Amino acid sequence: MRVGLSLLTLVPGISGGSETYARELCRALARVGSHQYEVLVPTLAPEAGGGLETVVATGYPASTTIPGRLRAMAGASMRPGRLASRLRGVDVVHYPLTVPVPPVDRPTILTLLDVQHLDLPALFPRGERLFRRIAYDRAARDAGRVVVISEWTRGRAIDLLALEPERVHAIHLGVDHERFSPNADVEREPFLLYPARPWPHKNHARLFDAFRLLRAERPELRLVLTGVGHDPRRLPAGVETRGGVTPNELVSLYRRAAAVVFPSLYEGFGLPPLEAMACGCPVASSNAGSLPEVLGDAAVLFDPQDTGAIAAGVAEALDRSTELGERGVSRAAGFTWEATARGHDDVYRLALAS
Repeated sequence: MRVGLSLLTLVPGISGGSETYARELCRALARVGSHQYEVLVPTLAPEAGGGLETVVATGYPASTTIPGRLRAMAGASMRPGRLASRLRGVDVVHYPLTVPVPPVDRPTILTLLDVQHLDLPALFPRGERLFRRIAYDRAARDAGRVVVISEWTRGRAIDLLALEPERVHAIHLGVDHERFSPNADVEREPFLLYPARPWPHKNHARLFDAFRLLRAERPELRLVLTGVGHDPRRLPAGVETRGGVTPNELVSLYRRAAAVVFPSLYEGFGLPPLEAMACGCPVASSNAGSLPEVLGDAAVLFDPQDTGAIAAGVAEALDRSTELGERGVSRAAGFTWEATARGHDDVYRLALAS
């Protein structure tokens, strides 16, 4: 069987966790996949195939701007000819980044990372809600099979989009354990780490209020943020931003942080706290969305709407540092990209048999 994966909408450094998923899936399929694969990639990311047979879509006008991306997607949807012909030799087509471009006349699999625009519509401008209604919701209803990244997301997608349960498959994401691992020679330092861009659902404002409460009792604490978009001039005392960091810099922060705090209001999976646990870092996390499913009892969970609960959760994680570090490493070991790839291979087989 020959599987085509279309990564045309990938924009390096912008797509966040979805970029990690798409790239790691391709790498893992190259290692353990049981089919033949062909990856259609944009000119912005010619290496994204991760060792699989790759075709660079020179006819797709990839862009880093929102208007440019919308024009490219619209053009590929309305005039798919040349792009779709690149996938003519495959049996099924998978769209890991949700938007189904180019459309094809073969069995399709679409990955729906979350349905946040339906659960928290107030966080999205009207134009983006309209776009997602077409590019996400309608596409999920039309796809032969739908992959989601947690059982929690599966339930929300089935309920909110009225999808047939037998078409929706939950496959957890993984961790690169060669990169994200403990280092006993590195000492932990008195700072909390929150690796997240300042999107509304990431809940930074409540975290800052909770951090003020924590510093009243633990004045040595600092809070370190990563991710582009933070304005250092608007951050409270004791809070600093590192901006976009490399994967190796992120690992170093995970290994040195006293704890990772993750107060997100919504997650379809939640890779950062799982990566932190793989590095032996204690985690205090929101109890929202898929996070309890992913983190289990290896993290302290709190109500992200309650500032006092956030502060108390972090304080507990700091007090249970050794125990949580050990639990986290054990929990994270159960999440591998190889398992993710094998789960996708199973769905590819089902899609062809449908």
